[in-house]
Amino acid sequence: MPLTEHEKDGLIYYTSPLLDGCPGVAHGFSTRTGGVSRPPCDTLNLAPSRGGDRPAVEENYRRFCAAIGTNWKRPVLAEQVHETTVRPVTEEDAGKGLWKPKDYTADALVTDLPDTPLTVFSADCGVILLHDPQARCVGAVHAGWRGCAAGIVEKTVHELERLYGARADRIVAAVGPCIGQCCFETDGDVPQAMTDALGADAQPYLERRGAKWHVDLAGLNRQWLLRAGVRPEQIDVSGLCTFCRPDLFWSYRRVGGQRGAQAAMIALR
Repeated sequence: MPLTEHEKDGLIYYTSPLLDGCPGVAHGFSTRTGGVSRPPCDTLNLAPSRGGDRPAVEENYRRFCAAIGTNWKRPVLAEQVHETTVRPVTEEDAGKGLWKPKDYTADALVTDLPDTPLTVFSADCGVILLHDPQARCVGAVHAGWRGCAAGIVEKTVHELERLYGARADRIVAAVGPCIGQCCFETDGDVPQAMTDALGADAQPYLERRGAKWHVDLAGLNRQWLLRAGVRPEQIDVSGLCTFCRPDLFWSYRRVGGQRGAQAAMIALR
């Protein structure tokens, strides 16, 4: 199912209809619209390392967290390095990356703490939010093509099971905006990595167009969810391409490093 668009005081964000149906969780996928950052990070930049205007980023967090209904003083930010480290978030981690220094690298965060927003970033890469309503735990995953090929999504599902007693067949998942197959044009290394990891299951998401391949990153991340045991009816996929919509999203492939970053956030209420 596609995501639902919301607007609050000029701030545009998206939510998953499936996660909206879970009263114990707050979540959202931000856009670039509705904040106070200056160009080239205009306006809702949520990456503290970008733009050099810390007060603006703090105000952006206040606005975004207020919109989705969670605590802007306690977000935990991923330190993304395109690997497969899944970090269990504890009380000591609350605020790390925004109010306190990060002392870790991790492309996925998991927790059973309430009121502690897990935050991952994207400017074309895949972002996935996870929730088991019965086990009361959540996860947030950054899965660009390297993380996707390495199976970080499946690993995160298994960590929710191992650490908090989640079950894959109960997990509700939302795959957020990322670069679409329409625009994710690559050489053969990316399709080869996906095929090595997923075998024939990767083929529906890889299309040869002339000398180049076009890759469906959202579809591949969804395939990892299915492989981990998440039920297909429990997965929302946004269908939004970050490259196609510069009015809504920053895209690394479109503008390079001179940009802000949107975020995906989830927290237990």
